[in-house]
Amino acid sequence: MMQKKICMLGGFAVGKTSLVRRFVTNVFSEHYQTTIGVTVEKKTVTVDHQDVMLMLWDLYGEDEFQHVRESYLRGSSGYILVIDGTRKASLDKAHLLQQTVVRTVGPIPFVSIINKSDLQSDWEIDPPTIEQLREQGWPVFFGSAKLGQGVEDLFGHLATLLMNPAPRPRPHP
Repeated sequence: MMQKKICMLGGFAVGKTSLVRRFVTNVFSEHYQTTIGVTVEKKTVTVDHQDVMLMLWDLYGEDEFQHVRESYLRGSSGYILVIDGTRKASLDKAHLLQQTVVRTVGPIPFVSIINKSDLQSDWEIDPPTIEQLREQGWPVFFGSAKLGQGVEDLFGHLATLLMNPAPRPRPHP
């Protein structure tokens, strides 16, 4: 069976662990615990009649350990950028993380999710900003780890991208 390493990236308390827990065990907890280091969860999904094991690397959201995070990125097949819709600063962090990934491992498949759709009335990220992300080539999903909305679609879309990668342009001689 194929295995694909996926890194969950995002700022502090955006919902990375909650999304992984909801996807793997269909559980959500109101009790917040900071992730220390990295936690790896596994889940097998089927894409085009082929099983693939997703190795979900849930990385801490602390900014002060950026140099360590880069070592965790190596060997990644793809990643998920998690943005907290109620905190615009988490989008700025996602931009920086996306640049770090490209610099560290190159352009690999990714998706982004604006999490906490259950709190949409409190969102600080507006539709024009979301449209700009899409224009930059970001696949943008909306979801709520708390309610389970959009979680399966998010991981399923990334798994499909990993199993059916778009051809990369060849450099000209």
